[in-house]
Amino acid sequence: MERFSRWLVLLIVVAAIVVSTRHVQIIPEFLADAPSQMLDLLNRLWPPDLSYYQQGVHEALMETLHIASLGTILALILALPVALCSARNITSNPILLVFAKLVLVSSRSVNSLVWALLFVAVFGPGTLAGVLAIAFRSVGFVGKLLGEALEEVHMGSVEALKATGAPATSVLLKGYWPQVKPALWSIALFRWDINVRESAVLGLVGAGGIGIALNNALNTFYWDKVSTVLLSIFAVVIAAELVVTQIRKRII
Repeated sequence: MERFSRWLVLLIVVAAIVVSTRHVQIIPEFLADAPSQMLDLLNRLWPPDLSYYQQGVHEALMETLHIASLGTILALILALPVALCSARNITSNPILLVFAKLVLVSSRSVNSLVWALLFVAVFGPGTLAGVLAIAFRSVGFVGKLLGEALEEVHMGSVEALKATGAPATSVLLKGYWPQVKPALWSIALFRWDINVRESAVLGLVGAGGIGIALNNALNTFYWDKVSTVLLSIFAVVIAAELVVTQIRKRII
């Protein structure tokens, strides 16, 4: 029976690959020409125009970091009450619990670029749309992980506080907070690291950041400037990863 199940799973996987490949509609001529096209593109990207960094990249790069940071802070503020409502050991109201879960799922199911398009349509192009897009995209991630951390706390200290008649705020601050604080810092740092990456492309839809510089360089076919923008994005992502790693070592 176990062997039959393995072959059945393998058959389903192969069938799914075949069906997906047919729907992708791969054109053999384009596939055969891809290596030469890629080589041609790399030749146009190199060498990068490093002088363009100060002219059109640095300010946009700083804007990207501001979008990621402000969006993460706003997401933490918005996610905290949602996380409290989604934790089963805190919220006993089933309607409120389901509503909180729905908010978390809705946030995660919409890509940051789609959020950016929506906010650009409402507030117009600019960094505000980018900050809100990052925040609303991050609420589901932060709220879900924080809610799970709240559900995993040891209830001994919490029950002791309740037994003494402590108010709800004291139970949260003295019972739950000391146990979930490391998790919250870890979630916040991890999400900020992700948001730095996501903020880099929001400018492609007008939501500010270095994506605008990338889009302008692509539209004008200045491939040496495109290379400079891509190298800058790569550098800031690596730097963010190193910073987050060092902070995690020191405070978590």
